[in-house]
Amino acid sequence: MNTRFRDRTEAGQKLALQLQAYANRADVLVLALPRGGVPVAYEIARTLNLTLDLCLVRKLGDPDNKEHAIGAIAANGARVINYDVVRWLGITKQQLEEITAQEQQELQRREQVYRGNRPKVNVYDRIVVLVDDGLATGATMRAAVMGVRSQYPRQLIVAVPIASQNAYQQLKKQVDRLVCLCIPNRLFAIGLWYDNFEQVTDEQVCTLLDRLTVAHNLPG
Repeated sequence: MNTRFRDRTEAGQKLALQLQAYANRADVLVLALPRGGVPVAYEIARTLNLTLDLCLVRKLGDPDNKEHAIGAIAANGARVINYDVVRWLGITKQQLEEITAQEQQELQRREQVYRGNRPKVNVYDRIVVLVDDGLATGATMRAAVMGVRSQYPRQLIVAVPIASQNAYQQLKKQVDRLVCLCIPNRLFAIGLWYDNFEQVTDEQVCTLLDRLTVAHNLPG
């Protein structure tokens, strides 16, 4: 199934249509992967009247091409490494640890900027919907899944507008449900499937979180 999206807002609205069974439920939590997943998740949470929070993860990039993922880490320490790619690129253990340390620093920065004094929402025994704007290698989402699984949710769902066939097949085995609107034969790049794929800023992330924090009367 191939489709295109005007922007992340439209993608989130289309995903919300596929998730209507979860609307207005206090036991359902939407977790966005910053930054690109936040506008998508915001539309899902807003449309379905659900609580929105973050799942902080970072891609581990090839030192020579940071857009090329060799793995990912989550804020709680979960780490996913594509060792086949690491070996093929000749990345040493020391380089891998240095890349991980750098991204852990960025995770800590984002935790402070995005969350501030806002407490984390408890995922234990809740239905969790993890949301991003697309899956290329899927490494970042797999790290997110590992991180959330360690907190014992009742059910774990991943919702994305688009995914590569390989990422879709790998992730499908690791979650209770995978909702994806577009699985092209050749992905090339996630941004090619959006008319508007501008980078999401820290300010936009904070603004969207604050809107739903007020709407749900959550502590901010």
